[in-house]
Amino acid sequence: MKALAKIIHQTPASYLPTAFPAHYYGMPNGRIYIVFSRFYDLAIGQSGIEFVFAEHDDYTYNYETGEIIPMQNIPRKLKVFSEEVDHPDLKIHIFTTKRNLQSYGQAQAFLNEEAMRMCAVPA
Repeated sequence: MKALAKIIHQTPASYLPTAFPAHYYGMPNGRIYIVFSRFYDLAIGQSGIEFVFAEHDDYTYNYETGEIIPMQNIPRKLKVFSEEVDHPDLKIHIFTTKRNLQSYGQAQAFLNEEAMRMCAVPA
């Protein structure tokens, strides 16, 4: 079986520091990764777009069943992940930023490579 990043939620607007959509992916290691893009300054009066890859610290993911599990210290108020996941005090940590990507499709391809590495058997 080929391991892939599974899209579990997309939002056109969020509390993340961006005006662009955010995509949430379930990964084989049980973590939830978030991908969003944002502007960065190239030079005075010029900007570019970078893709930010972050790990969600409030939830884990059961890759086999597709279940989203809140961490023990997170009270579960709503039964719908999409309503509960995006709030002003979101706990994430950014693990990489890519400026050489042109689309969310390329960002997902990067996550798919990460997923395959997570499942690779060490030699």
